[in-house]
Amino acid sequence: SLTVSSTKLIECSTNSFSPESVRLLNGSGLCSGRVEVKSNQSWASVCEADFDRQDAEVVCRDVGCGAPAALQGGLYGEGEGQNWDKEFQCKGKESLLLDCDTSDRENNTCLPGNAVGLTCSEPDDVRLVGGGSRCAGGVERYDQGEWRTVGAYWNKEDEAAVVCRQLGCGSTVSVLPGNTTLGVGVRCSGSESSLRECWRSYDLLPGFTVICSGNNNILELHST
Repeated sequence: SLTVSSTKLIECSTNSFSPESVRLLNGSGLCSGRVEVKSNQSWASVCEADFDRQDAEVVCRDVGCGAPAALQGGLYGEGEGQNWDKEFQCKGKESLLLDCDTSDRENNTCLPGNAVGLTCSEPDDVRLVGGGSRCAGGVERYDQGEWRTVGAYWNKEDEAAVVCRQLGCGSTVSVLPGNTTLGVGVRCSGSESSLRECWRSYDLLPGFTVICSGNNNILELHST
């Protein structure tokens, strides 16, 4: 017998001004700056009146940073493009800003100096292990739900400088060979504020140990 199946064509409508992504612009790193959302291939600033602490918690999480530390209009300047014309209704637990509800704004204007600026804390995604203090040891990074060895190319001085800076441990005292475990490779210029800003390689590279100037056990480490 011949079976005939029918196919239904379903057309879904989308909001032409729904945010596709979010960024923090003009700050000191990836975790601070003016909040902007992307819509229709252009970026729009968000007005301070339409953004609260719960929204900030979601944005910080969305961009891979820690908890909000500062929230203020005009903190990182004014945007050059349009203003976002919705008000976010985040509950604070969402993983992405896209997951938050929005509502129409009562007033479609945003006065100068009110483009919201946000500073998030740096994520606790890098650690030094086995060195006797938080400022010395083998470099590990929290990635995909587990701590993994970080590997690097060549002399590793640039990567070590970024690690010490991110951990608030001062400057690099020395870089030593790590254990034999291979880790996910990174390559830094040395000026980045965190390893997340460095280029990431999917090659497995030798791990390394860093001793930063903030370490209180430098003599002990060198003698072992």
